Amino acid sequence: MDIIFLREVRLDTVIGVYDWERQAPQTIELDLDIGIPSEQPCHSDNIGDTIHYGVVVERLRTLLAEQHFLLLEALADHIATVIREEFGAPWVRVAVTKLGILPRVKKVGVIIERGQRPR
Repeated sequence: MDIIFLREVRLDTVIGVYDWERQAPQTIELDLDIGIPSEQPCHSDNIGDTIHYGVVVERLRTLLAEQHFLLLEALADHIATVIREEFGAPWVRVAVTKLGILPRVKKVGVIIERGQRPR
């Protein structure tokens, strides 16, 4: 399977269980691995045959501005669902990271995989 990857995508959203976390948007960081549905883009050299990563980032930026979550797990799952359903990815790996949320801890986060990754 061919994979598009995006690293250290920074987006702002309201997320957190505690009231103090939900007072203002926080910057989160995403790392995404997105399975491409076929090898066609390798042969056609046509953007229409692949998943346009710029469009994915803009869709996620809009999503996170409009919808808020309590848990990173729920946010990661929703991102995975959007990428699979709206962009046709057969498999996705989503890592969501909160930056500097705990004293003396640089990053905390979750990683999920959804879909079937061919072997």
